[in-house]
Amino acid sequence: MIRLRPFVLLGLLAVAGPLFLDGCASKSGTSGGATATPPKPPRAEERVAAAPVQEIPAPPEPAPVPLRSVEMAARNATGEQNIPFPDVLFDFDQYVLRDDALTAVEANAKRLKDNRITKVLLEGRCDEVGTSEYNLVLGERRALSVKRYLESLGINQLQVDVTSYGKDRPLCLQHNPVCWQKNRSVHFVVKE
Repeated sequence: MIRLRPFVLLGLLAVAGPLFLDGCASKSGTSGGATATPPKPPRAEERVAAAPVQEIPAPPEPAPVPLRSVEMAARNATGEQNIPFPDVLFDFDQYVLRDDALTAVEANAKRLKDNRITKVLLEGRCDEVGTSEYNLVLGERRALSVKRYLESLGINQLQVDVTSYGKDRPLCLQHNPVCWQKNRSVHFVVKE
């Protein structure tokens, strides 16, 4: 006689049990002891052929994420005014104001006067190249350059604070030259 181990016996019962029980099904309602088998579901090809063809509209393009969405949410939570000012951009590894930067500072100064803003924070930033320590110093120099130019324009009622985030709090999070240029900047934040 063949001796089966308990786990082998359980395995055989698991496989053969349903077959055995299917043969012992009650014969009420069936003819001749044959069990009724349910109809097979249609194959995938048959379902596709039978389904009416409908044009599914393309999903809408996702809205672009604003470059400063995180920054703006943080500012709104702290109660700072949300008046957008153009950023003052700088060349790589420079803190000298370019011609377009001078124009941006002048435009921002006019908007500060027109809106009677008395307090502003200048946030100096850098791209991701270089060490954090170096970029903190460079960001501060950029912000101080903008502050000195604002003072030379004769805005007397304005209190200007300066901070540097270096490369640690970028305005643009992508890793490409366009984004790096946006991060080499001084950003105006209105405080009241």
